Amino acid sequence: MTKDIGALKKLATQIRLGAVEAIQARGFGHIGGSLSVADTLAVLYGAILRVDPKNPAWPERDKMVCSKGHAGPAIYAALGLKGYFPYEEILTLNQPGTKFPSHCDRKKTPGVDMTTGSLGQGTSLAVGMALGDRLKGRDSRMYLIVGDGELNEGQPWEAFMFAAAQKLDNLTVFIDWNKKQLDGFVADINHPRSFAAKMEAFGFHTQEVNGNCVEAVLDAVLACEHVKGKPHAIVLDTIKGAGVKEVEETFSNHSMAPKPEVIARWAQGLRDEIKAMEGGAFDA
Repeated sequence: MTKDIGALKKLATQIRLGAVEAIQARGFGHIGGSLSVADTLAVLYGAILRVDPKNPAWPERDKMVCSKGHAGPAIYAALGLKGYFPYEEILTLNQPGTKFPSHCDRKKTPGVDMTTGSLGQGTSLAVGMALGDRLKGRDSRMYLIVGDGELNEGQPWEAFMFAAAQKLDNLTVFIDWNKKQLDGFVADINHPRSFAAKMEAFGFHTQEVNGNCVEAVLDAVLACEHVKGKPHAIVLDTIKGAGVKEVEETFSNHSMAPKPEVIARWAQGLRDEIKAMEGGAFDA
C-alpha cells in the first residue's frame, strides 16, 4: 500500500489503460464511466482498502461495491493490478466463458464483493453489508461507488436514509458526478440539483472534491476517519471519459465501439504517459 501521490497517479493511469485494453480486445464497451472512476479506484486499491488478494473472501476485509456495475472494465483492471488474478485475463472482457462480464458479478470475478449493474440496487446491498459487518463486530469498512444517473431512482435514497438512521460510520459513498448518463446529460433528464446538499440533508458527513485528482480523493477519504456517528459521502466532480481526450470530447461516450486504430492510439497514449512517470511503482 502507498500514499505516495505520484504512485497513485501512475496507478490511475494503469487502471485507465487496463480498461481501454480490455475494451479494445472486445471491440466495444462501457468506457466513459470506467475512466471517470479510475482515480478513486487507484486511491482505494493503492492506499486504503484492507484486503488480501490471496484470500478474496477474508471476512474481516474492507469491501467495495461498485453500484454502477458497467464500470466493470476499470474494476477488473484494478483487481488485476492488485494481484487477484493474472492481469492479462481481463482481455477476455465480456467474451464467452469469461470471468469478466460486462457488469460486475461476485460469483465470477475474484475480488468483486457484490454483483451489480441493475442500477439503483447497489446502494441497498452495500448498506446491508455495512450493517452486517457492524452487527458481527467487525472493524471493516464499506466503500460504495454510485453513478449520478442511477440516482434518478428512488431506491438509493431510501438506503441513504436508512444508513444515516443507523449511523453507519463504516460506510463511505462515492457519487461519480460525471454529469452524464446513458442517453444524455443528467441535468437535462432529471436534474438532481446539489448532491452534496442532499447528502448533507440526509445526515451524511459530506465532502465535494475533484474526483479526477487522486490527492483530493485521498484527502477526502482520510478525513472520514475523524468523523464518527455518521455515514460519509464524497461527491466526485469528474469528467466522463477522463484521461482520454477523445473520449472526454465525445458526447455519447457511455458505451463506445471505436475503430481498432483509434482505440489502439488511446492505449498507446496511456502507455506513453505511464512510461513518462518517474517512480511510483504500484505496491500491492
